[in-house]
Amino acid sequence: MSSHSQYMDKIKIFSGNANRSLAEKIAHYLGLELSVSEVGQFSDGETFVKVGEMVRGVDCFIINSTSYPVNDHLMELLIMIDALRRASAGRITAVIPYYGYARQDRKARARDPISARLVADLLEAAGADRVLTMDLHSAQIQGFFSIPMDHMYARPLLAAYYAEKIRGRESDFVMVSPDIGSVKRTRALAADLNVPIAIIDKRRPEPNVSEVMNIIGEVKDKNVIIVDDMIDTAGTIVNAAEALKEKGAKTIYACCTHPVLSGPAIDRISHSSIEELLALDTIEIPEEKKISKIRQLSASEVLGNAILNIHDNRSVSQLFTYHNPRA
Repeated sequence: MSSHSQYMDKIKIFSGNANRSLAEKIAHYLGLELSVSEVGQFSDGETFVKVGEMVRGVDCFIINSTSYPVNDHLMELLIMIDALRRASAGRITAVIPYYGYARQDRKARARDPISARLVADLLEAAGADRVLTMDLHSAQIQGFFSIPMDHMYARPLLAAYYAEKIRGRESDFVMVSPDIGSVKRTRALAADLNVPIAIIDKRRPEPNVSEVMNIIGEVKDKNVIIVDDMIDTAGTIVNAAEALKEKGAKTIYACCTHPVLSGPAIDRISHSSIEELLALDTIEIPEEKKISKIRQLSASEVLGNAILNIHDNRSVSQLFTYHNPRA
């Protein structure tokens, strides 16, 4: 976008191998080219990084989701931060659209690690000055950092997309939280769109006995939209869809920020009663996993605007809200 081209010499955007297409979209939105760097592996599997241009005193942003293969992409990010720090970059922001290890954010059992905190410590030790991420699995991960952490939300993008779909038919739609953990996220999106919510409460009566699903809220004869932050193996969302179908839901849509889609996910989604799954491009979906049911929106403008605001020392919180044009 040419209106941003005054940032040419002051901002440099680098990309690892996790999601180069998103990095290119962000750079394009800012009217920039991706900065020259090479990120690869030596024959023994060690990561190497070569930075191909001067960064002394420059505001540098490294874009790399810590998605599959997680450890490779995390090491790329850490080594790129180290390379830029040693080349006297002015400020280094790690842009992590999808923050891996986020589910290991507390000790759920005795002797569990808190890997999300360890990743935060590694980023700081490598030399990151700040972190920009999107829809963390749990918001308290922000507290694991002692450097500034900007946490963006997919909600305005999802709200804008669904506002078009449901305009004038709000009473036919219900937003559904697939478990107790997603209630806050679902309620916020439902408020943006002025539709009611329902919650799926899962219980295991005893070990190895299948889950009993209670649906709190009215879904019979409604179009439902299941809301989650990430879809990994798709078990939760597909089971939720089947439970909703049994309760008489009409059409079932689903949305998430991060399409992790590992293991049996694609097969499960293909054979489920979910009509459309909407996800962001925080994680690149490989060609072999692209199916007609999955639709992607780009996070490039949200992250691009956050990068501009960080660079100009302006607030990023103004980017959090969805403004309903018809409200």
